[in-house]
Amino acid sequence: MARQLHRLNALSVKAETRKGMYADGGGLYLQVSSFDTKSWIYRFTRNRRTRDMGLGGFPDVSLSEAREEAQNCRKLVRKGLDPIEIRKSERQALQAETVKTMTFKQCADKYVAAHSKGWKNVKHARQWTSTLETYVYPVIGNLSVKDVDIGLVLKILEPIWSEKSETASRVRGRIESVLDWATARKYREGENPARWKGNLDKILPARSKVQQVKHHAALPYDEMGDFMAALRKQEGIAAMGLELLILTAARTGEIIKARWSEFDLDAAIWTIPAERMKAGKEHRVPLSAPALDVLARLREVSQNEFILPGQRPKSGLSNMAFLQLLKRMNRNDLTAHGFRSTFKDWATERTNYPNEVSEMALAHSVGNKVEAAYRRGDLYEKRVRIMRDWGRFCARHETVFEDKIVTIR
Repeated sequence: MARQLHRLNALSVKAETRKGMYADGGGLYLQVSSFDTKSWIYRFTRNRRTRDMGLGGFPDVSLSEAREEAQNCRKLVRKGLDPIEIRKSERQALQAETVKTMTFKQCADKYVAAHSKGWKNVKHARQWTSTLETYVYPVIGNLSVKDVDIGLVLKILEPIWSEKSETASRVRGRIESVLDWATARKYREGENPARWKGNLDKILPARSKVQQVKHHAALPYDEMGDFMAALRKQEGIAAMGLELLILTAARTGEIIKARWSEFDLDAAIWTIPAERMKAGKEHRVPLSAPALDVLARLREVSQNEFILPGQRPKSGLSNMAFLQLLKRMNRNDLTAHGFRSTFKDWATERTNYPNEVSEMALAHSVGNKVEAAYRRGDLYEKRVRIMRDWGRFCARHETVFEDKIVTIR
């Protein structure tokens, strides 16, 4: 004889106050406790063992909902499955999915931790964190990384895209990197909403159209001879360092961190290691006769491994030294980095050297990937000649140096 179902009704369930188990049929029971609480129990037998499965309390779970849950459990039992174990597995899967959910900030922190060791300095890591804290975290920091969409990215970028275009561009790139990392780690799926090409470039104007790039203040090349003559009259390590920077067309960081071990003075070559180069590649710099003369003067005052020793033992020159020197010379209109632009303007307008020679002298990365793949050399012999001519041009109001290597002992 089939078991009777639906023995209870909504009114009796609500009115019952006596402690006990009241069968609705099909293994479903209303349990009333001595504390006047009511809950639903599904009772079943598996492997000759009776088990009780809680289906929730009344009135949060109504009679009809409890009957539906009991029906689902009976189906599982008929298939030889244990509904308690099935529910446990589902909860574990949900917990695993919850653990898998990461906020954007958590992903960013892990990205920085994973990549900061490969960055050149601690300052770069601080800049990363600073821009994210200022512009990104207030909007999406605590959101699940899988929920970041193009609307949220635009909410971050649009307020600063025109006013702070360079910063905005960096912020966009950093969001894109974090989201790429999160996708690779399976924390999110789909396209990267911070991608520029074929995505944000259809919505935001190009950086070049919203703000002109601010270049470092540079000296017109026709004034270089007079400037070098004035620079030679300055005393101190900083003056010799700036002169060497100009003659080698190097960056400030490359000069102030240069060590004597990097120089082959007999061969007139300065080899800058990859870790100190912006492009991350070793760079050979030909040393002209005027540059070697500066090194000879620096050798006379050498105090440690740095060619430009600092005030503290075993330290190099401060990166503010050149700026302070230019202020003392009443040249607040110039920056040390701007002399690279002076060199480039001179090479372009006053010489016949191909563009790639001056670009290689400046250690600029080749923008075209195909060109970069085929250009394996560093055009060193051609750069020897352009640096020799640059040295002559810079010294043209002073003693003209012969084309010979200065011996430094």
